[in-house]
Amino acid sequence: MTRLHVIFVGLLFTLTTGKMQAQSAVKSTPVPVIFDTDMGPDYDDVGAIAILHALADSGQARILATIASTNYSTVTSVLSVLNTYFGRPTIPIGVPKGEAVSDKDSQNWSDTLVARYPHTVRSNKEVMDAVALYRQILAKQPDQSVTVITVGFLTNLANLLNSKPDQYSKLSGKELVSKKVKKVVSMAGKFPNGREYNVYRDAPSSKIVFENWPTPMLLSGFEIGEQIHSGLPLTQNSQIRNSPVKDVFTISLPKAKEDHAGRMSWDQTAVLVGIKGYAPYYTVESGRLTMNADGSNGWDKTGKGHQYLVVKMPVAQVEKLINELMQHQPSRQ
Repeated sequence: MTRLHVIFVGLLFTLTTGKMQAQSAVKSTPVPVIFDTDMGPDYDDVGAIAILHALADSGQARILATIASTNYSTVTSVLSVLNTYFGRPTIPIGVPKGEAVSDKDSQNWSDTLVARYPHTVRSNKEVMDAVALYRQILAKQPDQSVTVITVGFLTNLANLLNSKPDQYSKLSGKELVSKKVKKVVSMAGKFPNGREYNVYRDAPSSKIVFENWPTPMLLSGFEIGEQIHSGLPLTQNSQIRNSPVKDVFTISLPKAKEDHAGRMSWDQTAVLVGIKGYAPYYTVESGRLTMNADGSNGWDKTGKGHQYLVVKMPVAQVEKLINELMQHQPSRQ
């Protein structure tokens, strides 16, 4: 082999290795996430935040904030319990201080968590207004970097769009979103048409968001999570003790006959695809969600900006993954 050939091979190896390392570095960069949740009245929100922390512990996500889209009296304390349990007690928490839905869980698991587990937030009064926290955090992030995962009402996102310049940014809400948000992943809607709780419960906010949000939106519809049942393996895992996540499913699953095989898992799917991407689990249909007067939704195939998930991987495989992630234990243990 000539010296020139050796140099060429060495250069090619260096370039190839560098490219592979660069690709690896890009792939392993944690997704910066703002998690927006009603944290009740259903309990799939608890499974969703457990998955969020699991993926953060594996380096796939960086949790910027956990923000409530409902304002029942203990919602921020519940978020504090869960963040504290997973070793992140200082994650910023927000709550809408103005008009908002106040729906709470009917199984009383939220009260159990607040009574049983450590938390630093004792009252909604102790945390920032949801929109102010959004603006504060977004203003500090790199452009087009933040993924917003919303698994509740769209109250906060509508208020954010309508927000004015303030001490955090001289931009309007819509301008700030356009500058800083990469995409929204939302558990919302039923496709190609239907009436879904997160959308109709605050229909005016949903209409504002779906008609005016300036970044791409990926939607996990009712029909996706309806097929996936989770929580039963968690409740049956004797190795997991003193877990608020396990407690919620242990309390709630027996109270509904339809949950004998596990709870339907709407919110978990949004977290999964929001951080890991929709492939290989799903494909997508592109278009735009349309709102009807009764809070139901349709779908405009000719529209742009929105996508909804379509099943690809066998549901049982996705269900298995979600159940495994929900059993993740804090890294400190």
